[in-house]
Amino acid sequence: MTEHFYSISPEIFRMFPGYVRGVVIAQKVRNGPSPEELIGLLRQAEASVRERLRLETIAEEPRIAAWREAYRKFGAKPSEFRCSIEALARRALRGEPLPSINALVDIGNVISLRHLLPAGGHAIDVLTGDIELRLASGAETFVAFGTTEVEHPLPGEVVFVEGNTVLTRRWTWRQANHTLTLPETTAIEFNIDGLPPVAAAEVEQACAETVDLIGRFCGGEARVEMLTEQNPRIRLMG
Repeated sequence: MTEHFYSISPEIFRMFPGYVRGVVIAQKVRNGPSPEELIGLLRQAEASVRERLRLETIAEEPRIAAWREAYRKFGAKPSEFRCSIEALARRALRGEPLPSINALVDIGNVISLRHLLPAGGHAIDVLTGDIELRLASGAETFVAFGTTEVEHPLPGEVVFVEGNTVLTRRWTWRQANHTLTLPETTAIEFNIDGLPPVAAAEVEQACAETVDLIGRFCGGEARVEMLTEQNPRIRLMG
């Protein structure tokens, strides 16, 4: 297996002190339709959001407010570009059940809603190079999920990339066609993001729960890594 690495650029940690990204790396998994038990966990997670938040005050929730401020800092209007957890939480608060996509995608949504943290998965069995979270130059290319149109991120935008191919624009906003989690995916990495006031310990707990759910519903082998200012690079595969 080719060796690949995963890193976060120093600029990200300088701009966003205290930021941590938990990474769950799972291989030899069996993906497919979610069983009723997992769909039930998704509905429970949606209900937990309705117990904690109100639609009219969601922007004041500290975990949401932190992401809104981060988006402003790199030039994205949070009311126009909502981070993934705010978008998911708003759906739950409107009483719109999330569709069950497949087991691995549903696991990411369960964890995200339970903890009010951005949590997203990327298939890594399709990678050919290293991946990185960094600021965009503007030369990178992005093809959003469900489209064929090539876009370019804005210079200074936070992007998740493989080389110059953008996997996610605006940090946690929209994912590309490349590295989508599909029924045939056998290896995946989940990103679970924490900005203050969220502590690294909670991100680690969310990662542990992700490992548990993957084992229960998809099998395989999973491990947890933490990307921090002190540990900005990890081995992904190989």
